[in-house]
Amino acid sequence: MIRKLLLLFTLLLLVSSVVVAQDAEATEEIDETFGEDLTIEYLRELEIEGSEVIFETQLANGSNYFQYIASYISEGNRIQGLMTIPFGVAPEGGFKAIVFNHGYIPPRSYVTTERYVDYVRYLAESGFVVFKIDMRGHGTSEGESEGTYFSPGYTIDAISALKSMQTLDFIDPDGIGMWGHSMSGNLVLRAMLIEPDIKAGVIWAGAVYSYDDFAKYSITDPSFTPSASTSTRTVSRGRQLRELYGPLDTSNEYWAAVSLTNHIEYLESPIQLHHSADDPIVNVGYSTDLANVLTENEKVHEIHVYQNGGHNISAPTFNEAMRRTAEFFRANL
Repeated sequence: MIRKLLLLFTLLLLVSSVVVAQDAEATEEIDETFGEDLTIEYLRELEIEGSEVIFETQLANGSNYFQYIASYISEGNRIQGLMTIPFGVAPEGGFKAIVFNHGYIPPRSYVTTERYVDYVRYLAESGFVVFKIDMRGHGTSEGESEGTYFSPGYTIDAISALKSMQTLDFIDPDGIGMWGHSMSGNLVLRAMLIEPDIKAGVIWAGAVYSYDDFAKYSITDPSFTPSASTSTRTVSRGRQLRELYGPLDTSNEYWAAVSLTNHIEYLESPIQLHHSADDPIVNVGYSTDLANVLTENEKVHEIHVYQNGGHNISAPTFNEAMRRTAEFFRANL
């Protein structure tokens, strides 16, 4: 009886050893590829798809446009957002359109219709279809909120939105641009490096392009705390990447592969930058450094620096910045 128990115990130990070894191998495999999905070359090879756009709810009309809560599918997640559509018959070829990407807002407090109201209104009244998407994990959008500096998820959501808009018969499929604020400056430039169907990009108070700039300028945002997020994945993923590949430094092979400015040769469409010199959250140096790279590489761009307006480029410079934004989209879409 004792011999049988000893044999059984030995067998259990062997099985446990095999399982542990397999788990260790799996962990090694994950570690070897962790973060690859953030590299530009990986994303350029990724097949990002759109879906049918579902109009969920019609909201009150604007002055010259309809408003809807609409949704689409991105990587299996249903992503919702606010879509505006001009009154009247679409012109030949379709309306020009903009994928509107919000900046950092604590996901738990995010409400689709409560943010960027004046920004969306200005573009909608200017005759564009505007789709202000709620990034995964925000509002009623499915998925995990992971931020954009260390995860490709939001970039994929934005490109998937563009692909979905291209299925609508009242939108010009070759006339879609992207607008982004703050963290979505990183998103917009990354998206433009990997998706040539983005015909123009506009960034307000954007951040993190070279990743050396993140180490140089950092970001001072009191609204960002792990407790304010739906999860701490955005914090832990960034920490894990730095533990695995070292601090943000593009002399490091991994961060060079992630850096947007290191791959600026892939930028095919014009881009416009806006920033206030008195921005207390995102240093204006992010934009001026990017503009220098664009100039050195002979990329079509504009940069507008305002003496005041803060992080949101509010009054008294808001109307001027919005006018320039609308004019840029009209000229390039």
